[in-house]
Amino acid sequence: MEEKLRILVVDDDEVDRIAVRRALTKAGVEMELSEMVDGTQVLAILTDTLYDCVFLDYRLPDQNGLSLLQKLRSHNINVPVIVLTGQGDEQIAVELMKAGASDYLSKSRLSPIILAQVLRNAIRIHRAEMQVALANQQLRESNELLIRKNQELEAQRQHIELQNLKLIEASRLKSQFLATMSHELRTPMNAIIGFSQLLLRPKCGQLTDQQTDMVQRILNNGKHLLMLLNEVLDFSKLEAGRLDLKPDIFDLSKVVNATVEEMRSLAEQKHLSLFIQSDLQNPVVFNDPIRVRQILTNLLSNAIKFTESGGIAVEVKELSENEVEIAVRDTGIGIAPADLQNIFEAFRQVDQSITRKYPGTGLGLPIIKALLQKMGGKIALESQLGEGSVFRVKIPRQISSLAEQGQDRASNSTHASAKKKFLETTGNSSLCSRRCTEQEQR
Repeated sequence: MEEKLRILVVDDDEVDRIAVRRALTKAGVEMELSEMVDGTQVLAILTDTLYDCVFLDYRLPDQNGLSLLQKLRSHNINVPVIVLTGQGDEQIAVELMKAGASDYLSKSRLSPIILAQVLRNAIRIHRAEMQVALANQQLRESNELLIRKNQELEAQRQHIELQNLKLIEASRLKSQFLATMSHELRTPMNAIIGFSQLLLRPKCGQLTDQQTDMVQRILNNGKHLLMLLNEVLDFSKLEAGRLDLKPDIFDLSKVVNATVEEMRSLAEQKHLSLFIQSDLQNPVVFNDPIRVRQILTNLLSNAIKFTESGGIAVEVKELSENEVEIAVRDTGIGIAPADLQNIFEAFRQVDQSITRKYPGTGLGLPIIKALLQKMGGKIALESQLGEGSVFRVKIPRQISSLAEQGQDRASNSTHASAKKKFLETTGNSSLCSRRCTEQEQR
């Protein structure tokens, strides 16, 4: 079914108005047609009533079509206007088209076919223009919205950047404070430990059993506190990037054995077994022996702390020509799957309460992970709640050049010399043994 159109004919000649009506009717145009004889009330009626098209005679008694069209457009009345011209008015009609008319038609050519065709073209073009205008308006609104959103996002970005700078500065000040406090506290703590050890020596005089027990407690607690301070200091240095590795040639088997023996008394106090299983064809490595010992000490300390019965096993083996693995296996309480992803976060412990059973700073594993990253190594964890844990540490046999960046020139020279000797000693067990013995004597 054809759409019914609302059409307005503005012409002072009744014959011309009838001709338009008849032509449209004969063309089969479904319409509701209104007529006006002058332009006086056209502006008002088009403001209040929506028409699909206006047929406008150029020569009206009160004003010409150009001035009326200009008034319509100045009031943002967008309706298709087809100008009806007489003989010789074609040039004027062109000016009307420039002013916003949709088309023009000579009254001498008012045939049904032509009139209907001009009408439908004008309406189709007008509606297409309206759709384009609406789309452009929507695009403008979307663009304005995007601009506002971008401005808001930029403001948020600047705010976040400012907050990040504040956080970075706060983190730097925190690390600096921890490092300073840890360093300052180590001096009196070392004095407490030293004097406690002196008091326990026979040459300082005999102490009663009660006095000996009290001094021994002071010594043990002092050592424990010093260990905590060292952890905080090391972590602060690692955060600030001021902890450098000091690689050298050493016998990994001897370092592992010595570290395990140092921790054996703690295991025996809890009646835990502690043994080593080594499968190293070549124990010589070029790495930082102090930090390797620290990594193993932290792993053993955790294993002993969280194991109530059973034992701890240290397994050492070669993974490849350039990589070795140290695994610490325990029969302790294990770790829940939900806690595995957070176990290497600084200051994070499974039990965060102040009444927790297992004390500590929560820095041991983060320090291990950071040290291994500097070495070019890795740490992996396998654990089941209530069944124990296995920490596997992979370290390069020869420390990478990346781990040595940031050292001073003198240190780099010393490390280069040591690396050269390492390359010379690799594959020569007797020379390696002699070199490692020299290190221990030093």
